[in-house]
Amino acid sequence: MSGKSKSSDSKTRRSKLPAKRQAVLEELRGRVASLPSGPGVYLFKDASGVVLYVGKAKSLRSRVSSYFQPSADLDRTRGPQIYRMVRELVADLDVLECESEVDALLRESRLIKDIHPPFNAHQKDQKTFPYLQITMKEDFPRVSITRRPKGSGAKLYGPFVSVGELRAALPLIQRVFKFRTCGLDIVEGDANQRTFRPCLLHNIKRCTAPCGGRVSKSDYAVQVRHLRQFLDSKASSLRRDLEKRMKSAAEALRFERAAALRDELRALEGLQKRGLVDEHVQPEVFYVDPSEGLEKLAKVLDLPAAPRTIEAIDIAHLSGGEMCGAMVCFIDGKPFKSAYRRYRIRTVAGNDDFACIREVVRRRYARAGMKAELFPDVILIDGGKGQLSAAFDVLGEMECTPPMLISLAKKEEIVYAHGRDGEIRLPRHDPALRVLQSIRDEAHRFAQHYHHILRRKSMLEEDTPVGRKNSQR
Repeated sequence: MSGKSKSSDSKTRRSKLPAKRQAVLEELRGRVASLPSGPGVYLFKDASGVVLYVGKAKSLRSRVSSYFQPSADLDRTRGPQIYRMVRELVADLDVLECESEVDALLRESRLIKDIHPPFNAHQKDQKTFPYLQITMKEDFPRVSITRRPKGSGAKLYGPFVSVGELRAALPLIQRVFKFRTCGLDIVEGDANQRTFRPCLLHNIKRCTAPCGGRVSKSDYAVQVRHLRQFLDSKASSLRRDLEKRMKSAAEALRFERAAALRDELRALEGLQKRGLVDEHVQPEVFYVDPSEGLEKLAKVLDLPAAPRTIEAIDIAHLSGGEMCGAMVCFIDGKPFKSAYRRYRIRTVAGNDDFACIREVVRRRYARAGMKAELFPDVILIDGGKGQLSAAFDVLGEMECTPPMLISLAKKEEIVYAHGRDGEIRLPRHDPALRVLQSIRDEAHRFAQHYHHILRRKSMLEEDTPVGRKNSQR
């Protein structure tokens, strides 16, 4: 079929759209012109507000407009599923501006994993990004690239958007800071170090060889400190040095050397294409055995058996002083996303976290309090004693109360349990604490993503089951 015939066929199909649907697409086309021109994430929604598709863009205005141009042949360029989505289903769109393309890529991945939009089904949304990890609790910390970081005892940088660029940059920075990348367990003062033969990396001056006792623990610690300072910076001094050397090599007609320095400079720039561990957290990579954590949690809370269902509640602040709440549900230590809920705060004026918690708890558990449905085994509130008391203010008024109500305070990670005097302090590596942290953090992420998605709007969806069409509760 000729290009002209394809164009005619495309126009014919568009002309068959009902007038109401054409009006919706025209309205969306008009809105695109006012979108930001910078990088970001865009979300297409249906008439009920359910997110259908999440995408990233270097330029939001340019990218989103490509879906609604009259001349766009989405069936050919984006595939039949995206064509059908735009033609028949998209009724609203929202955007989240990002600081960079890297930020947009990482936020897109996180949103897809949280929301599971149906038209992102064929995208590799289970992909995890690599980190640069420094094992700080060892006598001689090692540096490695990993997609499964240690849960504790390690300093992390990333996530990085390209494992290839990270692998290319690692030898460059190793040549400067001479850290080890091997998997050996090296302890200071080990008698075997006197006879141990270092590997090739020591011979080519890329490692100071702590395995062979060639560097003291204190001197190696200085190397690692300088490496961390470099990774925490923009690496501008090293970049300037490479640029100067590359220019000198080119002027001396040493083109092969100039090309090698150019490649090193690109590798160094690739090292800056990363997110922040806290801001772009990927909870699925920090593994903890759920069954072990739940068994330990039962002992900590004096429960007769390991809890099967745990629900966590968090409150999020929105721009303009608006507040919203979020609830996540875990079954056997794993997220049950179809039971997640989001709440627009209806009765609270101002930033009153306690009042917001009372409202969300009342709306979520009113039916359970009347014995019309079951409570979860554990209700977890994000916060300290005050948040815990606010939740029980509501639950205590009900005919039926939950079997266990607890809270987990941030920073110090202290557990408070209703009806128990004092606080519960668990070791940082305790499986029970890790399980509670993962559930609490998921509630926080879910609430914050709701904030980011809807911060440009004045109204929020209410009690929306994720992955389903909205229904008023």
